[in-house]
Amino acid sequence: MSDRVFIGLGANLGDPRQAIDDALDALAARPDVRLTDVSSLYHSAPVDADGPDFINAVARVDTTLTPDALLRVLHEIEHAFGRQRSYRNAPRLLDLDLLLYDDRVIDAPGLCLPHPRMHARAFVLAPLSEIAPDCHVPGHGTVDVLLAACADQPVTRLDGTRVAGARRIGASTRHGRTS
Repeated sequence: MSDRVFIGLGANLGDPRQAIDDALDALAARPDVRLTDVSSLYHSAPVDADGPDFINAVARVDTTLTPDALLRVLHEIEHAFGRQRSYRNAPRLLDLDLLLYDDRVIDAPGLCLPHPRMHARAFVLAPLSEIAPDCHVPGHGTVDVLLAACADQPVTRLDGTRVAGARRIGASTRHGRTS
């Protein structure tokens, strides 16, 4: 299994908290994906997008899937939850982004790793820094330095709001979560 794969989760239509929780359930139910950590939920205004404010989180997983195959799984889950791609950055019921897959750098049609805009998005970096504060984004630097550069993008951690999926990740983890 891979040892450093991060997935961004977000939604700004319907019930975003429930959508993120259900997406984590869908990921955890797969035999080729093991959920190992989940951030708190974060609230943010849309960046280069329309619609209501977003709820976001980041999950760390181990997987036997290749980056291409994992991205297909993420798109399948989005589709199952009614994700419509009517135009770029349209409001969405669920958004799942493959952020990092180990230290791989890939620039191919349909797949870019690290995610091409994650280094400039506080709504990704804040939850990522919670679960992986020493994380390095290849070609860009460490999460803490990148997050500091996004100080003009307000992001609010929703205290006390652990998604249910976080309870399924191992016997005990830091951040006080247990299985």
